[in-house]
Amino acid sequence: MTVLGPAGEGAFADLVRTRERGKLKLYIGSAAGTGKTYRMLTEAHALRARGVDVVVGFVETHGRVETAAQVGDLEVVPRRRIEYRGVTLEEMDVDAVVVRRPQVAIVDELAHTNVPGSARAKRWQDVMALIDEGISVVSAVNVQHLESLNDVIQRTLGVTVRETVPDWIVGVADQVVNLDISAEDLRQRLAEGRIYPTDKIQAALTSFFTPENLTTLRELALREVASSVDRAREEIATREARPPDRRTVDRLLVAMSSHAELTATLLRKASRIAGRLNQDWYCVYVQTAAESAARIAADTQRRLVDNIQRAQALGAEVVKLESEDVPGALLRFAREKGVTLILVGQSTRSWWHRLRRGSVSGQLAANDAGIDVLVVAADRAEEAG
Repeated sequence: MTVLGPAGEGAFADLVRTRERGKLKLYIGSAAGTGKTYRMLTEAHALRARGVDVVVGFVETHGRVETAAQVGDLEVVPRRRIEYRGVTLEEMDVDAVVVRRPQVAIVDELAHTNVPGSARAKRWQDVMALIDEGISVVSAVNVQHLESLNDVIQRTLGVTVRETVPDWIVGVADQVVNLDISAEDLRQRLAEGRIYPTDKIQAALTSFFTPENLTTLRELALREVASSVDRAREEIATREARPPDRRTVDRLLVAMSSHAELTATLLRKASRIAGRLNQDWYCVYVQTAAESAARIAADTQRRLVDNIQRAQALGAEVVKLESEDVPGALLRFAREKGVTLILVGQSTRSWWHRLRRGSVSGQLAANDAGIDVLVVAADRAEEAG
């Protein structure tokens, strides 16, 4: 088990008591069945024994007897029931949790998508709303649901993960705990019926829960928490070595284009780099006259908006500039904001076009402002850096 932040329930209890804004503790697992929900409920009992006011905001037992039994006599806030397309669905009642105002709420399945019509689209947004209300939260997520790993999971496992959580959630957590379990032990849990119902076991063993897939996910989870630990240590070292009123300007910029697929890949790559280096970052789109709203194709405009929303979810500050000189506008903005690294996609223009007119990536790379430029090809974005 790897822990970011002061270890143990006692340390989290101290955080809860001493801070005005709610705190976040996050359990990360490699896959279903690693024991995240069980561990959160165990912690809830331990916190209550220390005098902390704890409620269960939402826990999904998935029919697991051991997990359901672990709820025990914990106070459970009733769920909100919603009618959707003739089916009654249940969601966490955020308003009821706020009215109850516990010190800590246990909230499972951070990547969950809420029923359409809910106040917020995603459960991670519900969690941040509770934290803003001064309620601390213990939550859990599997590593494959981190947005910036979406391409990696698709490429290495052949699985498309549709429910994601922005990586900055891990960055703002006060404690991050990795529940590590070997592929062999996890497959054994599955075979014993401790994860899925009997009729789903064999299919799971031969598809998602293969030794290769589980080993890959385990390595990703360990790496993610190790990166979080490294960032925390760097922050501590920086605070101790430098007066608190000084801050090194060290920022990252993604040059956004209307090439939707390449931009999405760049954004995920930038999110990883910014997280590792603890950098602020920008997503900058320079609109030329040819890409004005009146002239750009509707499907291109839609994909552009999708990527702007993706950038915001990943924690970038999105900026739109208007200029016919795209590299010049990007470099001026970078100098003004103290950007030290620009990520740009490799040009998709023809060789003849690049020879006659040059490329944005080439002109950025030739800058004399001392700004580093990383040119990333769409099919190599995750390998670079």
